[in-house]
Amino acid sequence: MFETLKSILGNPFYENETCLIYNMDCEEGLRQLEGLVQVEATITSPPYNIGKEYEDIQPLQKYLNWLSNISNSIYEITRPDGAYILNVGYLSIEGKGRAVPIPYLIWDKIKFYLSQEIVWNYEAGVACKNYLSPRNEKILWYIKNPENYTFNLDAIRDPNVKYPNQKKNGKLRCNTIGKNPSDVWRIAKVTSGTNRASDERTEHPAQFPEDLISRAMLGFTNEGDLILDPFMGSGTTAKVAMLNNRKCIGFEINKDYCQTIKERLEDTIKALRIKEMTLTLF
Repeated sequence: MFETLKSILGNPFYENETCLIYNMDCEEGLRQLEGLVQVEATITSPPYNIGKEYEDIQPLQKYLNWLSNISNSIYEITRPDGAYILNVGYLSIEGKGRAVPIPYLIWDKIKFYLSQEIVWNYEAGVACKNYLSPRNEKILWYIKNPENYTFNLDAIRDPNVKYPNQKKNGKLRCNTIGKNPSDVWRIAKVTSGTNRASDERTEHPAQFPEDLISRAMLGFTNEGDLILDPFMGSGTTAKVAMLNNRKCIGFEINKDYCQTIKERLEDTIKALRIKEMTLTLF
């Protein structure tokens, strides 16, 4: 699999047994892969067009066209039973709205079938004075075929069952390993700052939490699947893939972030080796 990818894209910035990281524009990478490679799933969070250090603000329609074009390129290289997990936030539209969720503007411009919207709820964020403090983003769970897709419920069941011993006709009403989680996921953001930074924090200014990617990856993909992240950022998708027996290919246009990804994944490999040695000894 990786040899085929390298024969198409060339040598990556970084590679290990489970992932390939390319320092290149994802639009170019996706063009090269079309018709030659298929991935089982894409899990990603593109820029929100709000002026972060890694993006230039574009006119709204240009941004939406850019995002839909990339999404539709992903569609072309996704297996018939594959998925597209897209996390996007909100932006301001002059004269129209302060915090307009990007999914409301883009969801039907994408070729995939929208299986479900997931609300990612968190505590940390900007505290506002004149309006409600934003505390959620959206995750769009797209699939190619609504009759044939991956959903591993047991892998993501919620063990927090209110009445675990409740019975009906002498049988437990609840699954012993937990309930089907709802479409609202309460998962902490990756925070920064003195005495409050998350343990997984890197230098990237908009970092995906590992718990969020883990739930999506476990629920919507299978072991051995090839996962794409065209906006690799800090490398969370690649790290979570390593920890969950998936393969990963990622594109990241910023070379400094590629170096961050490399160091993060190398640290992960070291930690896994230490864990294996400890298990062997004891």
